[in-house]
Amino acid sequence: MSQYASRLGARRGRALGPFPKPQRLRLGAPRRPRRVAMLSVHTSPLHQPGTGDAGGMNVYIVELAKRLADINIEVEIFTRATTGALPPTVELAPGVLVRHIDAGPYEGLAKEELPAQLCAFTHGVMQAWAGHRPGHYDLVHSHYWLSGHVGWLAAERWGVPLVHAMHTMAKVKNAALAEGDTPEPAARVIGETQIVRAADRLIANTDGEAAELVHHYDADPGKVAVVHPGVNLDRFRPADGRAAARARLGLPEDALIPLFAGRIQPLKAPDVLLRAVAELLDRQPSLRSRVVVPVVGGPSGSGLAKPEGLQKLAARLGIADVVRFRPPVGQDRLADWYRAASVLVMPSHSESFGLVAIEAQASGTPVIAAAVGGLPVAVRDGVSGFLIDGHDPAGYAEALARFAADPELTPRMGAAAARHAQSFGWEASAAATADVYTAAIGERRRRLRSVHV
Repeated sequence: MSQYASRLGARRGRALGPFPKPQRLRLGAPRRPRRVAMLSVHTSPLHQPGTGDAGGMNVYIVELAKRLADINIEVEIFTRATTGALPPTVELAPGVLVRHIDAGPYEGLAKEELPAQLCAFTHGVMQAWAGHRPGHYDLVHSHYWLSGHVGWLAAERWGVPLVHAMHTMAKVKNAALAEGDTPEPAARVIGETQIVRAADRLIANTDGEAAELVHHYDADPGKVAVVHPGVNLDRFRPADGRAAARARLGLPEDALIPLFAGRIQPLKAPDVLLRAVAELLDRQPSLRSRVVVPVVGGPSGSGLAKPEGLQKLAARLGIADVVRFRPPVGQDRLADWYRAASVLVMPSHSESFGLVAIEAQASGTPVIAAAVGGLPVAVRDGVSGFLIDGHDPAGYAEALARFAADPELTPRMGAAAARHAQSFGWEASAAATADVYTAAIGERRRRLRSVHV
């Protein structure tokens, strides 16, 4: 990428005139950035979470950008255009602009094919920057490794710090692959290693993720900052309660409703929930008449290879009559699904944090989750839900049986879950992220000062 930077600069001068000179930072006291270039190559903040590659990272970027704008940090989000009908720019919220970059075909391009489009995407980012005065962006914040490579080049060219958030890591995912899932390629591992070395700051969701960056990628501990993601507490809240939500969704008022919400792919392990329900009903056949299992989401990633695989599994397990498959829904409707559920089930093989778990808890619903990644931070075991070691359906069936046996367990743990989620507001996340930005700018200024002394 660094070789490409020099080549791009040479060609760029012929095509569109000379680049503006990189910003010369004043060597005064550190300050918050005025404007941040945020990069999200492979998934747009405008996409519906739960479809394609859109998920928790989309929610993260949207909510963080809005809250940064609320504290007077403007955000411009660069993302790949996925249809020709998109305007070049869209105002997502006051102070938050989404820029669509043409890079490769609009449709039919898998995430695994995107590395070949990074040069085109970088060109689009540089083209947008060339239309501004020098110093337009104070900092680059990239999300996921694909964006990190573009961010690395942009930050060097503009003379500003690079802050990077991994969201997921190839080495961590490969160490916890679901059966039959496809390992992340070596090119991604190499790319992530390069980004870790190039970034001025790395944002990790949890202490565990920070430790993984140091252990797997030899990250400098002094460059890693832990910032918990947040939750929109205005949207995800108990509101008018479980009974009202069930009435709106056409669900039985007295049913045991274990919910799966998210992208349907082996990594998220929705099959573990279905197998657990089948085991529970084998043990207690009388429960069948009052169990409803909603699966809200669409196929994604390696799950696209067998888009009807989960429906076929439900049929083979003999539980097709109790499972209800629903397409991805908007955030307000999703909040109703959380409220309606007896418990959210997250048997994921890997989660950098697990925003879905916090959203459900904020809505007053307990969580049964795998004790992986950031989920032990998101869920208070025995208080706001239960953490399960491993992915044996029997462990999840036992946890579900506890909710079936005690009708008061859902409201009791749900109330504790809502209290627990209150500490995860996006305002706190944005303030902490702004502090990371300020530290990165301050450190860069100190380096420049040492050079000029």
